[in-house]
Amino acid sequence: MRKIVLSAILALSVALFAVPALAEAPVKTLPSDITLAQARVILDAALKKAVEIKVPMNIAIVDAGGNLKAFYRQEDAFLGSIDISIKKAVTARYFNMSTRTLGAASVPGQPLYGIEVSNNGLVLFAGGVLLVDKNNVIVGAIGVSGGSVDEDESVAKAGAAALLK
Repeated sequence: MRKIVLSAILALSVALFAVPALAEAPVKTLPSDITLAQARVILDAALKKAVEIKVPMNIAIVDAGGNLKAFYRQEDAFLGSIDISIKKAVTARYFNMSTRTLGAASVPGQPLYGIEVSNNGLVLFAGGVLLVDKNNVIVGAIGVSGGSVDEDESVAKAGAAALLK
């Protein structure tokens, strides 16, 4: 009987003190993650550049973990470029460098040759750019596809620059 009473008191103590403490713990987001508001600013700047150069684009933004945060497909942008834009953003974030830079290190004879087959497929040509905030912290990446690699990269850079304004 004594064991039952002690067990009941212990269980009640846990229920009264430990569980509420856990339930009231504040939920925190990563301070180094991109917000939806920031993603919208970046999308708007990238879209403005795409309209300016008259090339329909697919624009993808991923968060600090490489997860899709925002996406925009302009009218008449290539359907095949949807996946490419997302993979450009993910590739840039996974390796913390632009896809142009990573691509240069992955050609035959270079140390990262063959890396594109890792991580369920990477995209190693220009158009994936890191998103760095005003504190010089990587908060995500942008990937753009639909034009030439130089056009894609110019749109991505326009989006990334908006984060610093």
